[in-house]
Amino acid sequence: MHIFVLLIWLTLCAAQDARQRHIGNGLTLGMGGLALVWLLGTGRTWLGADAAQGAWAVLLALAFTLPGYALRRLGGGDVKLMTALALATDGMHLLGTFIGAGFATALWTLLAPGIWMHMSQGLRDRLQFFRPEASKKLPFAPFVLVGLLATLLWIH
Repeated sequence: MHIFVLLIWLTLCAAQDARQRHIGNGLTLGMGGLALVWLLGTGRTWLGADAAQGAWAVLLALAFTLPGYALRRLGGGDVKLMTALALATDGMHLLGTFIGAGFATALWTLLAPGIWMHMSQGLRDRLQFFRPEASKKLPFAPFVLVGLLATLLWIH
């Protein structure tokens, strides 16, 4: 049940990021707060890992995202998204998600010029931030969703 809630949340974040190039604080801080309350109340993360694993995952999330934020490759919403995900999961899920997101981003960057030409105009308008020319400032949350899905398939 918790995995489905996590996937719904991340899907909402991905949809908002894809359309607006922004993730609202209500989504990121809301889930982060919920995951933190769960962690403090139960001593376990949302997916059942020990609290120490959750803390380690938060440190990893910050180590992976803050340099990207400082270089203006990631936004503040991306940092909060990965931190909330870390609070809800563990280090293994976070690493898998981050690696999967990196592979998905690289794959999109390689395939986008060919795919983009064959997409309908309406879809291109909705996904304007994914256009091949925007490859240095792509929305991150949709790729995080792909990375988490791949990680869940791999681990579970």
